[in-house]
Amino acid sequence: MARPEQVLVLEPQHELKFRGPFTDVVTATLKLTNPTDRNVCFKVKTTAPRRYCVRPNSGIIDAGTSINVSVMLQPFEYDPNEKSKHKFMVQSVLVPYDMTDMEGVWKEAKPEELMDSKLRCAFEMPLENDKTHEGESKKNETPSTSVKSEHPAKQGSVSMDDGEVKKIMEECKRLQMEVQRLREENKQIKEDDGLRKRRVTSAAAPHSSNMAMTAVKDEGLSTRVLAFCLLFFVIGVIIGKMVL
Repeated sequence: MARPEQVLVLEPQHELKFRGPFTDVVTATLKLTNPTDRNVCFKVKTTAPRRYCVRPNSGIIDAGTSINVSVMLQPFEYDPNEKSKHKFMVQSVLVPYDMTDMEGVWKEAKPEELMDSKLRCAFEMPLENDKTHEGESKKNETPSTSVKSEHPAKQGSVSMDDGEVKKIMEECKRLQMEVQRLREENKQIKEDDGLRKRRVTSAAAPHSSNMAMTAVKDEGLSTRVLAFCLLFFVIGVIIGKMVL
């Protein structure tokens, strides 16, 4: 006895298409519709159960309702020269009015009551022009991204260098003023020493005069040495900061 025709409406009817790339899980949707006034049990089977994950793979579709079945192809190495031989079969049976247990329905169903529909599997890769367009879009986006990321860094380095130069210039100016002040103090000390020298010469003995002159010379020499040391320190600080 011939089997009855499938009462479920399948979308798509004959072929499940999976579009690559196949480096990740690719999902195709199979819609099952029950246009009858009876509940229908269904099962989804495949010739390659290790390559696919089907959710749900069985169930009951109430009268006048639909259900979407997700068929997930697992990642694999795609060979365009190899044609897919994978197939799916949707098996169904009318649920008796007095039975609601799905397992009981399949156990009690007679072979002549079972209905089935078969679908082929087709693998498709994206077109070459789609790949080219995708690659060009990424290339066009890359330079703008790099410019945005590099530009703030350049601005930051420039502002930092300007700040360092400004600090060095201010410190150099301050040190120059300090040297000038020391020079003026040294000049004033010399003038005071000259005045004191004249007083000592007129009022003291020759021996005392020589001792005073020696003290004055030593004091003037110490001041000059101090000024030169400070000048060399300033130059060293400036050169060190410029090198850093």
